[in-house]
Order: sequence, then structure tokens, then C-alpha cells
Amino acid sequence: MTPDPTVVGRRLEAALSGVAGAFRGMTAHRQESNCACHWGSAEELELLKAPDAPLDDDLLRRAYWTTDWRYPGPLLRRILPQLTQALVAGHVEPMAGMASLGHLFTVGRWQEWPAGQQDALREFLDAWWLHVLVEPDAKVPAHEAITLLAEVTAKLTPWMTTWAQLLANTTARLRLVTAADAWMDDLLGDRLPWASCHDEDTWCPTLSLWVLRHTPAALREHDTSAELHHYVRLLALPYADRWDR
Repeated sequence: MTPDPTVVGRRLEAALSGVAGAFRGMTAHRQESNCACHWGSAEELELLKAPDAPLDDDLLRRAYWTTDWRYPGPLLRRILPQLTQALVAGHVEPMAGMASLGHLFTVGRWQEWPAGQQDALREFLDAWWLHVLVEPDAKVPAHEAITLLAEVTAKLTPWMTTWAQLLANTTARLRLVTAADAWMDDLLGDRLPWASCHDEDTWCPTLSLWVLRHTPAALREHDTSAELHHYVRLLALPYADRWDR
């Protein structure tokens, strides 16, 4: 499967427009509050309660960094049009990695939103994932994107399946090499490479087996270190045997 990058780009633009339309007019809850000393001013909080008022980069970042919103669902819906644009542009800076941003979606209970909003978000996630995998200039590395996607949806396997289906694409293969390098220290220690709110015990072996299946061919194609080749071979061994090699 080698999708046309132009088609992928058009789908992403349409998905961003879909999010903008589905979440137009959203506001933070009227009773939402936060500490003026540590979070920001009352005027900034009022901006979150004003529909469609543009947020500067700093206010947007503080909005998605914050973990103690009383009403995280309305807050997330308020910022989602700008947040999705920022994700594509590579301007999102989570406090503690993409998994922490995924937590906002979990506590925001997005799967209980109106059907049209759920559909718009799902289409964005699908379109953005294709973009990340096949667009050479994509701003977010695939290993960071899949962390967010897994945490948002509480599912890992569908995103890995899509990636595997795209490995005929040169960029998708290169993304796999980069991901394996980023993940390897954790996988060799039988640890998921991010702190998940979901099913770490199942996801870690699933990801390790997926890397073992798909990475060797990509490594042979690219100029990667002998060390990374060795680590992938070690990953095939039982945990206790890896340290004797």
C-alpha cells in the first residue's frame, strides 16, 4: 500500500476543517476555574469561555498542560480546533510526552461526546497518522504520534496495523527505524516506551513482537548502527538471556 501523498494531504486538510466545523462555538464550562497565581489570569480564563476567540500559543499550551481542570471535556472541545492545527505544525509541547496529552482526552471522555464530534476527531486521528507515516516533512515523529493515538483511543494494535500496511512506502520504513531506535532501551527491559493509562502489560509484548517482525528488513535498507541491529536480535531472546549477550 503506497498512498498518494497529495491525497493524504488533502484528507488531512479536510479533517482539520471537519474538526473546526464540529467544534465551532465550543467554550470551557462557565464554572471552570484555576489558580490565578500558578495557571494564568482571569482574563485568560475568560478567553477559554468565549467561543472561537483565538488563543495565543502560550495560553493554548497552558490549557492542554493543565491536569486539574474541573470540566476537562468542555475545555478540550474548546481548544481542539487549534490543538489539532498545532499538532500538524509540530508546535505541541506536552508537559511529560505525548502520553500526558493523551490523558487529557481520557479524562475529557471524548467517546461520550455527540456523534458528529466523535467522528470528526476520529477522522482527524486517522488522517494525521497517515500524514505522519508517509509525508517526509511531517513534524511529529511516528513513535511520538503513535503514543498519543494509543492513549487517546485506548487501542494500540489498529495503529500498528496501519503502519505495517504502509511499509512499502520508503518514509514509513524510515519512520520504523527511527522508532525502533527510540524504543529499544525500554523494550529490552520489557517496558512500554511510554507511561500509559491503559494496558501496559499487554501493549509492551505486543509492540516488541511487532518490532521484531517488521524492523529487520527496514534496518537492512538504511544505514543504521550495528548496535541497533544487535539490540533487535537481543529482543528476540527471553528477557533473562538478553543480558548474557
